[in-house]
Amino acid sequence: MTRILVVDDDADIRELIRVYLVGEGLTVMQASNGVEALSMLETTPADLVVLDIMMPLMDGWELCRELRARYDDMPLLMVTAKSESVHKVKGFQLGTDDYLVKPFDPLELVMRVKALLKRYRINASQTIAVGNVIIDRTAFEVRLQNQRLSLPMKEFELLYKLASYPAQIFTRTQLIEQIWGIDYEGDDRTIDVHIKRLRERFEPLTEEFRIVTIRGLGYRLEVNA
Repeated sequence: MTRILVVDDDADIRELIRVYLVGEGLTVMQASNGVEALSMLETTPADLVVLDIMMPLMDGWELCRELRARYDDMPLLMVTAKSESVHKVKGFQLGTDDYLVKPFDPLELVMRVKALLKRYRINASQTIAVGNVIIDRTAFEVRLQNQRLSLPMKEFELLYKLASYPAQIFTRTQLIEQIWGIDYEGDDRTIDVHIKRLRERFEPLTEEFRIVTIRGLGYRLEVNA
């Protein structure tokens, strides 16, 4: 049973989302603000959270920050009337996986929820396939046709994180906190060094994927069609 938590202070929006998600066989919980949402999650786990930004008591910004701190691998989808690029950038910096602007097509929301659940389940399997490249976290190795590549641990974790969420932008701060830990005191430019090493390793070997720099934000892994 896949459970979705919808957090929005507008009851009509919550009901609209609920109807479409239930129609896809998903179970839906509802909360009207961030405080209520966090309380619900303490007793009833969710597989994905759909959250608004403008809410009383605890807004979506703070809720997103709290969810990322408590549930690192839970997919998050922001649905909000704030369409300016600065708000989208802030959402991604706080850790949302996707961003949908109101008014939205309910069918598009369903497809984005399904895509995020698929990414999450691939990540949970501990093995990721990017074309003919297999990234195996159980063995901490990368397999490419007949080759087996052993990477330094931080390089492997960085590649695994990016490949777990293809096309998602990760900031340097997010990658530092999730791979090196929040207590890491080094320069976040260490990410640039590790990205450079990954590119040098894989660009001569495969065209299945590439790691792209998003100026002013961070990095994402793109799968080549």
